[in-house]
Amino acid sequence: MFEAFFIILRNSGVPVTPGEWLSVQDALEKGLCRSSLSSFYSLSRMLLVKRETDYDKFDLAFEEYFKGIRHDSLLTGRLLEWLDKPEMNALLLQWKETGKTAFEKEPENTESKRNGEETEELLKKRLEEQNGEHNGGNHWIGTMGSSPFGNTGAPTDGIRVGGQSGHQSAFAVMGERKYKDFRDDRIIDNRQFQQALRRLRQYSSRSELPHTQLDLNGTIDKTCGNGGFLQIVMEAPRQNGIKLMLLMDSGGTMLPYSSLMNELFQAVSKSNHFKETRFYYFHNCIYGKLYHTPACEYGDWTDTEWLLRNLKSDTKVVIVGDAAMAPEELFSLNGNYRGSNDGLAGFAWMQLLKEHFKKSVWLNPKMAQGNAPWRESETAVKELFPMYPLTVKGLKVAMKELMRG
Repeated sequence: MFEAFFIILRNSGVPVTPGEWLSVQDALEKGLCRSSLSSFYSLSRMLLVKRETDYDKFDLAFEEYFKGIRHDSLLTGRLLEWLDKPEMNALLLQWKETGKTAFEKEPENTESKRNGEETEELLKKRLEEQNGEHNGGNHWIGTMGSSPFGNTGAPTDGIRVGGQSGHQSAFAVMGERKYKDFRDDRIIDNRQFQQALRRLRQYSSRSELPHTQLDLNGTIDKTCGNGGFLQIVMEAPRQNGIKLMLLMDSGGTMLPYSSLMNELFQAVSKSNHFKETRFYYFHNCIYGKLYHTPACEYGDWTDTEWLLRNLKSDTKVVIVGDAAMAPEELFSLNGNYRGSNDGLAGFAWMQLLKEHFKKSVWLNPKMAQGNAPWRESETAVKELFPMYPLTVKGLKVAMKELMRG
């Protein structure tokens, strides 16, 4: 039963095993779902999903297989048109601030508290009976008011349908992906950048630094040796010896990721535990110049050759870009649309970077899919640098690669 659902789950990236699927079949045979789709959803998720990062993938697969049977088949376009009204947002704000609305106060809904299944059944009944728009009531599906169905209203035990919830406490929300922030394959934010950067730690020798930090164990030992008379012992603090250079693609196809690049820049800037940090920008491909700002303005640059001569080979290099360039930009001596190649093709410049710096990785916010026109260039870049998607999981693996060996 539901074999297609099993296949959709696997194709969606949920690592379901045949043994786990047989457990679901066994539960169905024993009647544990009681012919309830909601119970089947809860039971199958409990048996098939092993990590919270897969909750969102499971929800998407569930919706794809059942195609709205859970709720959406009950909703007509006309009903959603009644319910989704931007002007209601202002009324909701007014209600939150003053407790008053533009509608007359309705008697409080006195129906007894229901569980999830009972509320779903009641929603089906309302949908069968309702034939018009309704606002401010306590019975029909509508906006405001105290009805358990609709949006921008007051009840805390109903089902939101479209729009915004007044209390954000309904136990079922139609069409809402509640677990998307748990995924490990989504694009990351500043906090996650900082968490990943903490993996780049390589402490220098204490003997190189002045003794300015309390040595707790040494103080205890000395104090005990003195018969209880306190003797403070200081030690040199540990400092991270990692030197980091961040090279970021700017402009063109990277424009949609400008805010993401800023998040990464801020995260590295705030991670002041590095011994040395450097930031440079390039457009599409690395050539003989690396720019100081995302604008990549003429003259506001540092020669790539200078960096190769003056930076030590133990500097960790992180390159961020989508590698979405034409092959001639990578391989031609005249491939630099913004100026001279300084005697070498872009691929040759990147070879020099790879050969000089011991550890380097490439983070890609938009890995080529299918027959993307830049797939040839991306494949060539992958031959030089280990390339990872710019996601939570990808960043963790990239940081591990930088510290490996």
